Amino acid sequence: MGLKVKLIEYTPNPEKVIASAAKLCYSAVGIDEILDGLDEDKTETFLNRLMSYGHASPIEHVSFTFAVEGVSRSLTHQLVRHRIASYSQQSQRYVKLNQFEYVIPPEIEDNEKAKKIFVKSMRESQSAYDEIAEILKEKYIKSGMKKQVAEKKAIEDARYVFPNACETKIVLTMNARSLVNFFEHRCCNRAQWEIHALADNMLSQVRMVAPILFKNAGPKCIKENCPEGSMTCGECTRVREKYSKI
Repeated sequence: MGLKVKLIEYTPNPEKVIASAAKLCYSAVGIDEILDGLDEDKTETFLNRLMSYGHASPIEHVSFTFAVEGVSRSLTHQLVRHRIASYSQQSQRYVKLNQFEYVIPPEIEDNEKAKKIFVKSMRESQSAYDEIAEILKEKYIKSGMKKQVAEKKAIEDARYVFPNACETKIVLTMNARSLVNFFEHRCCNRAQWEIHALADNMLSQVRMVAPILFKNAGPKCIKENCPEGSMTCGECTRVREKYSKI
């Protein structure tokens, strides 16, 4: 299974919500009057001004929820470092993986010798999981435990043999401010390839529903000099061109 990302829900009229919240900070009138005066053109004008000022707190009022499949546990270990977010991940404790899927890094996929070793390791992990789970399940059943409970308890420990490559599924929700920060770090060329691909996919989807809000989202180098110093990829021009079209 390849990477699959779907924006499954988001705050309705996200840009109008942000504009109304921001205008309230500077207005003597109430929210009803503010909303009545916010047509599409005024929303765009005000939001552009807000983003140019770097006034970021109002964009926390809208959130976006994604369903992600076909990613590795290695990716989700990185993903949860973005702490201002909510995550629901497929449990290896409750879901018995009779044949686990796995993600093969492109460099391994393109090298016949390396791929052969990799696939062999994945098969061995599955075999070890199956054997350990069965041994432990039989032990628990003999001790008087019901079969269903015994199997659940057995896979709690058997799952430890699974590799980082093990495929997983996750639902995540971030507010817009957290998303902008996520894109700054994970759309960078120095980000790990898998989470970079995820970030690009997420950015393309949120731009479709909130184009003004995310028009300048992406790695930091599209708005300023590369912050990576001597570790820069040296491709700022190409990166800027890429994210102007994504």
